[in-house]
Amino acid sequence: MSGAFATTQGNCSSFKFDTPHSCEKSPVIADLTPDALPENRTADCCHGGILAAWAIDPSMSFSSFEMMVGHLGANPNVQAPLNLTLMAPGPGYTCGLVADTDPTISSDIGGRRQLQAYRTWKSTCTYSSFVANQAPVCCVSLSTFYNSKITSCPTCSCGCREAEESTGSCIREGYPAPQSDSLDSDDIVLCTDHMCPVTVHWHVMKNYVTHWKVKLTVSNYNYRRNYSNWNVLAQHPGFSQNATAFSFNSTMLPSFGFSDEVALFWGIDYYNNDLLNADKDQLGAVSTQILLKKDSNSFTLKNGWALPRRIYFNGENCQMPLPDTFPMLPNGSSNLKPAHTLLLFLIYLTFKTVVTRL
Repeated sequence: MSGAFATTQGNCSSFKFDTPHSCEKSPVIADLTPDALPENRTADCCHGGILAAWAIDPSMSFSSFEMMVGHLGANPNVQAPLNLTLMAPGPGYTCGLVADTDPTISSDIGGRRQLQAYRTWKSTCTYSSFVANQAPVCCVSLSTFYNSKITSCPTCSCGCREAEESTGSCIREGYPAPQSDSLDSDDIVLCTDHMCPVTVHWHVMKNYVTHWKVKLTVSNYNYRRNYSNWNVLAQHPGFSQNATAFSFNSTMLPSFGFSDEVALFWGIDYYNNDLLNADKDQLGAVSTQILLKKDSNSFTLKNGWALPRRIYFNGENCQMPLPDTFPMLPNGSSNLKPAHTLLLFLIYLTFKTVVTRL
C-alpha cells in the first residue's frame, strides 16, 4: 500500500517470501499523517484522516491511496469491493452500493499523456446526525436588542441533567468521540439544563437604514475537547443579500433543497480556528459580528423574522427553540426606527479595529 495503511496485518503465515502488507479479507484502511515518508506517499494523500469542506479548502477536500491486491488464484477477474464503510471518525455515514462508473482518467508526463484505469467503481456515502449520535451535540439560543428576554437552549436539548444543581461537571452518556483534539473518549461538560457540549447564540444587535447587524457566538461547554477547524452553517433568508462577517471567514452555499439562503462560517487561521475547551473560570468561545444588507421587500423585525431558521455546527443539526419562545417586538410596536447617525461611526470603528489587528 501507499498513501494509507491497514490497521492490522492479519495472518500471513502462508507466505514464505514477500509478506503482504495485510492478509485481512476486510481490512480497515487509515490515512497517513502529513509527515509520512516519501516512499509511502501517493499524490493527494496523507491528511491525517481530516478532509476539509470543499467550500473552505478545495485542495484539502479529497484524498487518495493505492494498494496492490495479489493471491487471486486461478480466477484473476477484477471484482468490485463487496462492502464499503466510511468511518470519520465514528459512525454516521451510510454508503450505497459500489457501482460501475466511467474509468478514471489521470495524466502523465506533465499532463501531455492521459492514462485510463482498467475499471472504476463508485459509492456515495451519506451522513446522518441521527446515526452518528444518540443525542444532539449542540443547541441554539436567541436574543435581540428590542427585547430583554433571552431565549435559552431548550431544556434537555442534548440530554437531561442528572446531577445536583451544585455539581459543576457532568458526563454525557451515549456520545461517541467526535473529531477533536482530545484523545479521551469521555465527554465531560459543564452541567447545564440543556447538557450540550456546544451552543450557538444568535443576537440581533442593530437595525440601520440600509443594513442590520447580528452577533454570532459559538461556545464550548466541554472541559476536555477543543474543536479545531470548526464550522457553523446558518440558514436565513437575509443571506440573499450581501453579508460581511468581521471575525470569521464566510461564504454563501448553493441552497439546493432549502427554501432559505445558507451561509457557512469558519475560523481564521492562527486567530480563532480553534474553539478551545471550557475551564472552571470561563467557557471556550469564538464570536463575530455580521453586517447584512436589507432587502426592503422582506426585512422585518416582526414575528421573529430576524432569527435563524436552522443552525448546524460541524455538520450537526443544532436543537432550535420553539417559535413561541422567540423574543418578539414589544406589544403595539411595528418595526423599530432604524439608527441613522451611528452607522458611519460604527463602520469606521470596525474598519479601524480590523486594520489594527492585521
